[in-house]
Amino acid sequence: MTQYDAMIVIDAGSPVPPYEQLRAQFAAQIRAGTLAVGTRLPTIRHLASDLGLAVNTVGRSYRELEEAGLIETRGRGGSFVSAAGEEARERAGRAAEDFAAVVTSLGIDTSEALRIVRAALAARRPAAKP
Repeated sequence: MTQYDAMIVIDAGSPVPPYEQLRAQFAAQIRAGTLAVGTRLPTIRHLASDLGLAVNTVGRSYRELEEAGLIETRGRGGSFVSAAGEEARERAGRAAEDFAAVVTSLGIDTSEALRIVRAALAARRPAAKP
């Protein structure tokens, strides 16, 4: 049993695929600072065993976290929470402030602005495989 067992919960009955549940939970913990920069994550095999998931499922989650800049893999050294994730959040925050300024100046209300953002994010996110 690892420290991650208590922090990660995979709901087998959820329509959300396990890799996405894992990715989202790690991402939320990294963004919240629960997993600090430099924290070493368990190996893919170890976490897969602890959570009762396939190695490929955990591997996909780690790859997506790495692509998002939230973790970095140092070869045989393991995977760690990346400082780049903090930089990415700051950049996203600045972009959000710029977007807010633009939509406010155009007279677009909050609900419409959020619909625009959701549509843009949905267009960039790969479709879930059945």
